[in-house]
Amino acid sequence: MSLQVELLEQSFESIKPHANEFVNSFYENLFTANPEAKPLFKTTDMEAQKKKLLNSLVLVVENLRHPEVLDSSLRGLGARHVKYGALPEHYPLVGSALLTAFEQYLQEKWTPEVKQAWVDAYGAISKIMLDGADYSEAEIALPTPPTEEAGLQVELLEQSFESIKPHANEFVNSFYENLFTANPEAKPLFKTTDMEAQKKKL
Repeated sequence: MSLQVELLEQSFESIKPHANEFVNSFYENLFTANPEAKPLFKTTDMEAQKKKLLNSLVLVVENLRHPEVLDSSLRGLGARHVKYGALPEHYPLVGSALLTAFEQYLQEKWTPEVKQAWVDAYGAISKIMLDGADYSEAEIALPTPPTEEAGLQVELLEQSFESIKPHANEFVNSFYENLFTANPEAKPLFKTTDMEAQKKKL
């Protein structure tokens, strides 16, 4: 990531004394501009969520000079956000609310250069998170191919059932005898049943 690291660090330092208010303003901005986003948070503990957002911002700024750490952390964050129901189209909404909050709290320090630094930073952050999210895998979960062991079990089932076939009628009679002996309360369930037909169905 080729970012204006010093500008990002300096501007975030100015936010830190007002961190809680800043995060509150972010969510107010997000829900005011995008009321349709509010239901996504209906089961969310918002106080815990605000702390998570603040921790994520601190993580990003503190690791701007350590891109390998930042890349790994952001990919993990992107993957988790898929589980929370976040979609690619939500990222610009979050970015807009975040930039508005920065403008509100930085005021005269929100210069065109600082704004561009955060626009670039959020763009880079979003890209890495979306790479980590891997929506193609989330949407298309392919079935796991059967293992060799599973194939062996099928073969055993087939072979053992072949041994039963010559005694099929006696096997079914024994099944119902065992059922009613172990569970006499089940017998009334079959009182109107043609048991010979039922045995053939089994």
